[in-house]
Amino acid sequence: MLELRNVSKWYGKFRALTECSVSIAKGDVVVFCGPSGSGKSTLIKLINGLEEFQDGDILFKGKSLRAAGTSMNALRTRIGMVFQHFELFPHLSVRDNLTIAQVRVLGRDQAQAGKKAEMLLERVGMSAHIDKFPAQLSGGQQQRVAIARALCMDPEVMLFDEPTSALDPEMINEVLAVMTELAQEGMTMLCVTHEMGFAKRVANKVVFMDQGCIVEDTPKDAFFNTPQTDRAQDFLNKIIH
Repeated sequence: MLELRNVSKWYGKFRALTECSVSIAKGDVVVFCGPSGSGKSTLIKLINGLEEFQDGDILFKGKSLRAAGTSMNALRTRIGMVFQHFELFPHLSVRDNLTIAQVRVLGRDQAQAGKKAEMLLERVGMSAHIDKFPAQLSGGQQQRVAIARALCMDPEVMLFDEPTSALDPEMINEVLAVMTELAQEGMTMLCVTHEMGFAKRVANKVVFMDQGCIVEDTPKDAFFNTPQTDRAQDFLNKIIH
């Protein structure tokens, strides 16, 4: 489904990512973890073109993102993104947040888009809030709306960039429950998160990063039970406690 080949990125003279390679199969649930500043969020933003990379290549279903004629806007309809701070349009109702891209990008009529929005809001437990505005919702509610908005585009892959880090502890579980359900239904997911409980329950693979490098790329059980590096073991000791 996705392949990163020796991807490197610089911000000026600062090298943010160094020769990162990873393969993601259809149905994989991959958790990217590591200390702050290790390049996790930067890496997944490259996948749908929110950041540019200087070296290496990224392939989606065998096609290079750097190939002539690749439309990043078209790519983003196939690869959904859920952000740390929700990024809902504050001046639009929940309904309009979910329908605007369906109409303008996918070409659905308003009735089709509205029906899809209603179905997905029901799925994430937000039907009762369809006519509210983002400011009238809690953080957990806004994040569930953001997940529904991404799903409205019928993506083949979902990217989650620390989706619970801006939430109060009481709100985290309601968002993780929606993500868990998506994973159980077979959605291909890449999740940047420090929620190690979620990783243990749901992920089938863990990618551990440090200082812009992929240090470990391993099955979930192997990462938690027998990490290959002292750096990963030290990280687990700190974050689990």
